[in-house]
Amino acid sequence: MRKTLAYLIPLTFLLSACQSPPIANQDNPAPEPLNAWTDWNDREIFKSGLLPLYQESLDELPGASIYHIDYEIADDLVHLTGNQEVRYTNQEDIPLDTIQFHLFPNLLGGEMLISDVSVGGVSVSIEYAQNNSILSAPLPAPLQPGENILIQISFVTTVPTELESNYGILASTEGVLALAHAYPMISVYDDEGWNTEYPSAQGDVTYADVSFYLVRVSAPDDLVMVASGNEIQRKSTGDRQIVTFAAGPARDFYLVASSEYVLVSGKFGEYTINSYAPEDAGEGSQLALDVAAAAIDYFGKSYAPYPYTEFDIASTPTYALGIEYPGMTAINVDLYDLSSNFGGTPASIYLESTIAHEVGHQWFYNFVGNDQLDDPWLDESLTQYVTWQYYIDRYGANSGAEFAQALDGRWQRIESEKIPVGLPVTAYQDGEYSAIVYGRGAFFFDVLADQMGAEAFEAFLADYTQSHQWGIATSESLQDIAEEHCKCDLNDLFTDWIYPSQ
Repeated sequence: MRKTLAYLIPLTFLLSACQSPPIANQDNPAPEPLNAWTDWNDREIFKSGLLPLYQESLDELPGASIYHIDYEIADDLVHLTGNQEVRYTNQEDIPLDTIQFHLFPNLLGGEMLISDVSVGGVSVSIEYAQNNSILSAPLPAPLQPGENILIQISFVTTVPTELESNYGILASTEGVLALAHAYPMISVYDDEGWNTEYPSAQGDVTYADVSFYLVRVSAPDDLVMVASGNEIQRKSTGDRQIVTFAAGPARDFYLVASSEYVLVSGKFGEYTINSYAPEDAGEGSQLALDVAAAAIDYFGKSYAPYPYTEFDIASTPTYALGIEYPGMTAINVDLYDLSSNFGGTPASIYLESTIAHEVGHQWFYNFVGNDQLDDPWLDESLTQYVTWQYYIDRYGANSGAEFAQALDGRWQRIESEKIPVGLPVTAYQDGEYSAIVYGRGAFFFDVLADQMGAEAFEAFLADYTQSHQWGIATSESLQDIAEEHCKCDLNDLFTDWIYPSQ
């Protein structure tokens, strides 16, 4: 994620544990289940979205959750009816007696109402926590390691019509419907148990394992819909369209829609890049596509090939400059007006740096995962660093020096204080998060490269990326791989830059 052009409207933290929201009224019959025409164990449907190099991932992730989601978008682009069935596999070494879900719309200015939850075909009573943002579904019997179970959830979501919370990632404004985290998302189970941490008003809100998504969307037929994954089926019924998307492996499913989108598209080797923006975006939309192509090419050659057959860019009225999602990014629509400037800096400069940064997140956030709430530096600092290298590779040393100057300017906002880079988002005060994680953090990797030597450092980053493919990285695992490649002790360096003081 790139930071905002304006001040954020903060979240109101009302921790009303175990208070149940009202029950939604759903009189319409549920549609035919998606698994009626694709078996839970059949992952062929996801193959078309992956490069041949990565299609073996379909068999290498047998325990990944599989979501089957039906969305119905109302004509007002504010109300969303959903039915979700997810197969969850216990990949831990202990039995589990509950499955916990994030209900992110209840944190993002909207409202998600649950009408029914069944586990293994049996309706269950559920509990809520953290201002109704956590749903706990009890299991009829402990789920043993390696076993799986089906959980069905019916819900209705009201999408906010103002950019209220967390950069406006879930909103229906200016004719654009942005559906970020708009389904009940299974929490990560880690060494602390179910990770249900309440997110900060700054930074990203999710921490997720990779999953597979089969999502069918009924929407007004004038909407152009852009989503994670590939479109695999389309039907028209009167004044509505029914479109099915398949995505995965992926850490989330994102959908954005507008009747004003115009597509600019290009084929680059094995993948297609699509840029969606209003017609008057013109040259801005083409620039977005060109930058994405250059960035994907550079990062792919440097770290690991881009895994998907598509990459989508969609302009949205978000508060952020850009926000990353699997296989796509949402970009602030104001950046597309190439005749404008922000604080004297041309919009084209912001647009390129934002696109390059968000493309970098396809490697460091999605391909290589991390706890974005507790270890945000692992994706944000590293993505800032590789974006810096993109400028050097594409434009030369002078351009790289200018980018480094911008990073230093960000750090100088807090007088270049040596606050640890590896803190949780919530540990940073006021402007510290942006200055440290996006500024100082990028310089850490530059210092690390100097200490390791260029050849060892390049090999380390490629190894780190490929060895954590579809997994979760930690600060410790990054340090371990770096030390393997430099044959050196990096404890002092990590203590000086990354780890909090004891």
